[in-house]
Amino acid sequence: MSLLDIRDAAVRLGGTAVLDGVSLHVERGEFVSILGPSGAGKSTLFRLMTGGLAPDRGEILVSGRPLAAGNRPFAFMPQRDALMPWRRIIDNVTLGLEVQGLPRREARARVAPLFAQFGLDGFERHWPAQLSGGMRQRAALLRTVVQQRPVMLLDEPFGALDALTRAGMQRWVEARWQDHRWTTLLVTHDVREAVSLSDRIYVLSRRPARVLAEFAVPLGRPRLAHGLPAAALALETEILNTLLDPQGDKDEMPRIRPDRPDRRATACR
Repeated sequence: MSLLDIRDAAVRLGGTAVLDGVSLHVERGEFVSILGPSGAGKSTLFRLMTGGLAPDRGEILVSGRPLAAGNRPFAFMPQRDALMPWRRIIDNVTLGLEVQGLPRREARARVAPLFAQFGLDGFERHWPAQLSGGMRQRAALLRTVVQQRPVMLLDEPFGALDALTRAGMQRWVEARWQDHRWTTLLVTHDVREAVSLSDRIYVLSRRPARVLAEFAVPLGRPRLAHGLPAAALALETEILNTLLDPQGDKDEMPRIRPDRPDRRATACR
């Protein structure tokens, strides 16, 4: 039984079809990416999960049970760090715990041991404006992690960073994920980021979005510490071909050439 199962999700916004029967699943401890063109509806899926939207069709199951309005087992990290400038870093990090009803003193005690692991030791009392972009993103991720929700939702969390900081954050996140094996669903439009971090990748079509393909990522870890192997480049090329191939707009998925290894986890229609 999958920890998270989205079945045949369809959404219309203002009369425009955004999602058209999207189905995907995430197993416990997996890192799964949703990859697609800008405006394809990737973030709309997260709005369904966090309660910002109701599907016009389909369902979302958590551990086999329908997602209840009062029980959203997700910790969400948006593209922008969303740190409150009037709260010190430690109080930004504890915000989710305080919203859950944990007293501030207990919340601070829970998060304090994690600051060193997240590269923020000594910055607990700093204001957000005093931190670099990468440090702010680490603080935002720590705020997400300490909520101890079953599933982490990362909505293009590195999209606002410069290329060098982004690469460093990807390497850092992979290392932390290996330590903790958080169940993670990442939205991105960066093919290399998806291949670098994921166990599996779902590729969405243009709007209205549907799943074009599901790719397993048969690469060992750590991937980024010593550079990606040649197999990663081949997989990136295959994913790009799926995104750009005009057959992706038809009912049949583009077929993989028989002389190449089949990395698709399942056929998605």
